[in-house]
Amino acid sequence: MSTAQPTQPEIPPTSAIDKPTNYAFEDWFTYPVRVYPHHTDCAGIVWHGNYITWMEEARVECLRSIGIDYTDLVALGCDLAVVNLSLHYHRSLVLGLDVLVKTRMTDVTGVRMNWDYAIVSPDRQQLYTTAKVTLVALDRERGKIMRQLPGAFKDALLKISTFKNN
Repeated sequence: MSTAQPTQPEIPPTSAIDKPTNYAFEDWFTYPVRVYPHHTDCAGIVWHGNYITWMEEARVECLRSIGIDYTDLVALGCDLAVVNLSLHYHRSLVLGLDVLVKTRMTDVTGVRMNWDYAIVSPDRQQLYTTAKVTLVALDRERGKIMRQLPGAFKDALLKISTFKNN
């Protein structure tokens, strides 16, 4: 019987996340955020759930910028449900900071959409959070995954591949 412990994945050194130099943000949508008192706890640190709210706001605004208004999706009977969410908090956001929520849709497979996120300082020298989110299109009336995206929505998503916003 072996008593060897399974090895843990190696955590990168803090210096590896200090500057988001591995991100090329040319094709990412930018959503600016300012940290207000209601975003923070009693120590002035942003509550973890606000990051998710800001990412959703950025995604909805990104879609709106290419002509997909979320209210139109709802009118079509479509909803975008989060089925997977992965966040990595690199450093805390504090009261008074201005940050940029950067997002991009990485791919669409059938009715599944994958999005990447990075929350960075306006000069892009500080990386606060990175995340990945997977969404699926749901039929709002039946509460089931759609077989395919509504045609107008699918056509508009093609615009994301040519989207440029620094």
